[in-house]
Amino acid sequence: MLNGWSDPDANAAVERYAADGVNPDLALRVYTSRLLGGEPRLVLHGGGNTSVKTEATDAAGEAVEVLCVKGSGWDLAAIEPAGLPAVRLEPLRRLAELDALGDEDMVNIQRGNLLDSAAPNPSIETLLHAFLPGKFIDHTHAGAVLALTDQPDGAAVCAEAFGDKVILVPYIMPGFTLAKAAWLAHRDNPDAEAMILMKHGVFTFGDTARSAYDRMIDLVSRAEQRVAAAPRKLVAAAVPTTVAPVAAVGPILRGLAGQPDGPRHILEFRNGPEVMTFVNGAELTRYATAGVVTPDHTLRTKPRPLILPPHEADSLDGFKRRAADAMARYREDYLAYFARHNAGAEPPKTCLDPTPRVVLVPGLGLFALGKSAREARVTADIAESAAAVIADAEAVGRFESITEAEMFDVEYWSLEQAKLADAKEKPLTRHVAVITGGAGAIGAATGAAFAAAGAEVALLDIDGVAATGHAGAVNGLGVACDVTNPDSVAAAIDRVVETYGGLDIVVSNAGGIWQGMMADVPDAELRQSFELNFFAHQAVAQRAVALMLAQGTGGVLLFNASKQAVNPGRNLGPYGLAKAATLALARQYALEYGEHGIRANAVNADRVRSGLLTDEMIETRAAAREVSVDGYMAGNLLQQEVTAEDVADAFVALALARKTTGATVTVDGGNIAAALR
Repeated sequence: MLNGWSDPDANAAVERYAADGVNPDLALRVYTSRLLGGEPRLVLHGGGNTSVKTEATDAAGEAVEVLCVKGSGWDLAAIEPAGLPAVRLEPLRRLAELDALGDEDMVNIQRGNLLDSAAPNPSIETLLHAFLPGKFIDHTHAGAVLALTDQPDGAAVCAEAFGDKVILVPYIMPGFTLAKAAWLAHRDNPDAEAMILMKHGVFTFGDTARSAYDRMIDLVSRAEQRVAAAPRKLVAAAVPTTVAPVAAVGPILRGLAGQPDGPRHILEFRNGPEVMTFVNGAELTRYATAGVVTPDHTLRTKPRPLILPPHEADSLDGFKRRAADAMARYREDYLAYFARHNAGAEPPKTCLDPTPRVVLVPGLGLFALGKSAREARVTADIAESAAAVIADAEAVGRFESITEAEMFDVEYWSLEQAKLADAKEKPLTRHVAVITGGAGAIGAATGAAFAAAGAEVALLDIDGVAATGHAGAVNGLGVACDVTNPDSVAAAIDRVVETYGGLDIVVSNAGGIWQGMMADVPDAELRQSFELNFFAHQAVAQRAVALMLAQGTGGVLLFNASKQAVNPGRNLGPYGLAKAATLALARQYALEYGEHGIRANAVNADRVRSGLLTDEMIETRAAAREVSVDGYMAGNLLQQEVTAEDVADAFVALALARKTTGATVTVDGGNIAAALR
């Protein structure tokens, strides 16, 4: 492993943070924390922690010895001084003399000794950092080290690899008991430069930030050399050579994960070389279900993944049946696991969702599940890293995790259970929304509105660059799509499914205005209007409904109609007739697919600065009515201009109206001639 230390960069960090009143110790602590956090072979997504013992000034202006340790919610890769809250050190050190200390009391004491009461909670391993004498302490979950510790004879393997300068501590769940065990072990071996917590991770310490960091890199490099010297042992099984695409399998898995009546999940797919070697292994069931590579992973991946049977590309129906059986068995097994270990627990635990967080499909790859795209990506990163560690552990010997009871203790940790009561989700969290015409004013506003409501958003537009730009603004996906081409529609929606696992809401918004008196309009122009303003809506809805039926979790179709559909205007027949057909299309989908939980509704909007109604059109119509542009735009009963955001809000409201289908909502500030029943 390359050593990333740079004297110029370290000095620059000291100078930069000095301007904010940060002392050199803390500045260097931030610098090396970021070096560690930027290396995924050491730390992933908030894992690991670091500390420094230094001095700070309290509210009374007195210098006090403190421990600056990583705070909850901070990621080492991007940590700032505020992410290393200062805790009075001496009161923490005195706790080493106690025989026992509960987790809640420990957290309370740590918070009570913060110099800043508004600071984040110090790491759960704060006492371990406080009890060890090193000035700088680094803690990572280095994959190569875990490959050596996660063995039936892990202590012997590590002793051979690292020698007597490294203390080995048997597995103990993080908290006071582990901190005290580490303190006692170091007291018996005061010259040690590092400490390995079996089946957990590694600590290094030193008098300087560089010495602690150098020791981490050296120790991990030795572990990597030991792993590299071991022969690869994963033997491939016979798997189908032709499998169904992710766009076909994803909705099946997503639908099964959401049943029965459970929360939906966003999916992240991985099929890199290491993942495929792992999922295609002949002994996949043995090593993949043996447990986690480090306890923290239990919180993200659950103790075990779901393994589905291999499938052929032309046998999706059979695969769906077998997958449904496997999902049901997984849930039953998980509930039995919970019951076994919750028996007699005081206070009793609250059972978590029994749906797996990682699904392995031989021949295809790995799916990770999460309540959001970000959470699914994090879980996928962890699962992919775990696959690499397990493969390395199998090369060294035989992978062995902590016990099932120990995994339960971490997954149902009282500190984690306490977070459940505070967990709140936005109304459309776990939902995937696809919006066509995403580069226009209404499309972009609708994307922003759905993102604000918690949905994962994909903006489709013929201008892929513009769609991507708008999607970036809402942290979503932008896809180039010609909605008048059914093949382009299918490819674009497949891209969405490959990214998120499926879809729940479609806002068929793309459209354009064609004008002309009906007796004069060329047939070609009328057909062009119908291609974009009707047939494109059908192409989008048709593809979306097929996926919604595959998921089996219902869905929402929302169409951007127009007041022209019910209140036609002169010279707008080519546009209004197509929109009238689209309004009828929405009602037809409501009629035919309501029994599958698919709702179809429409929004009729008028006089919106959306790109369809150009500035020239607005000016022409305002002049014809002998009013100002502003007067024309606000020429409704409420005398208020309708904005793209108003239309977007109507789409979101319809998406949330779970008992409404076949409806049309008018967003025009009031126009009785365009009002429906």
